[in-house]
Amino acid sequence: MILWSAKAERQVIALRDHYENLGRIAAVRALVAAVDAAERRIERDPAGGLTSPHPYPQLVRYGLAWIKEGRYWIAYSADHTPVIAGVFFETANIPRRI
Repeated sequence: MILWSAKAERQVIALRDHYENLGRIAAVRALVAAVDAAERRIERDPAGGLTSPHPYPQLVRYGLAWIKEGRYWIAYSADHTPVIAGVFFETANIPRRI
């Protein structure tokens, strides 16, 4: 089981609400599919993440692991029990949101 930080939960809820308010049901489905796939990938191989998203190498300083699922970057701690720390749309300005 993958744990979630409160901040990551808020980010996913905000994304979902944004898509729903715009009537973008396909985007909601894609978000849910990306999050589900990310959880499965992290469970299978917690050490398999990158040290930072490719567009933002400076984020290595946070010590998180990163994977890309669909159009989302998923940040997580790869310690003993992985915790998803953030979910960002691929074109988000991630350094300003960590």
